[in-house]
Amino acid sequence: MKMEQVMIVNSVARTIRNSVTVCCVLLTLLLLSACSGSQDSVFHTDSTAETTDNVSRVPWDYRVVEGTVGDLIGSDMTVLPDNELLPNDGNYATGDKIWTLQFMDAELVTDADKRNDIRLSSWEAIKSYGDQKTAAADLTNLKVSITTDVDLVGVYKTKLKDKTRNFAVIQLPSGNRIKQPIDDKRFTAMEKQKTVSVVLEEVHDFADYDSAYAKFRGWAN
Repeated sequence: MKMEQVMIVNSVARTIRNSVTVCCVLLTLLLLSACSGSQDSVFHTDSTAETTDNVSRVPWDYRVVEGTVGDLIGSDMTVLPDNELLPNDGNYATGDKIWTLQFMDAELVTDADKRNDIRLSSWEAIKSYGDQKTAAADLTNLKVSITTDVDLVGVYKTKLKDKTRNFAVIQLPSGNRIKQPIDDKRFTAMEKQKTVSVVLEEVHDFADYDSAYAKFRGWAN
């Protein structure tokens, strides 16, 4: 009698386990089916889906600002008037006049046509100086003006009512393209050119000097 009860219990257990396994398989198939039917699912592999924009962060600008040492906090100091906190590397005292090198970077969002949307950060102090001359020398090394030839993508005209405007599109060494307004004389001169001479400002990364971003600063001729 006991043997028959054991056999019955084992049979019921096997039936339950088989039922659970089938349910799990069915549930998995249903979940996969639901995901595949959703356009936002990670399983969706439509080749026509839009690609995301390319985002990069680049050094954008520097400036030297005069300030005054405020409170001393351990090995740090506050700099007035903005009350920024910096290391007190120059062993300054409260009330000392100093100059700070301030840095701004930019987030470049580049679309498929290589056009940029620029998002600038706020100014941030990164180094202090006891005299303005030394600060200005560092600034000169971080922002370098150069004259060079760049690719001219093309020129075009736009017309609104009775007004016509001319534009030139150039490609910077970074690969980004920018549009600049030009007059009729420059439009005629550039119309058949492949390259143009421009003035660029190379802004170097303070922490990694080899990393730089070139900004258009005008036509060289």
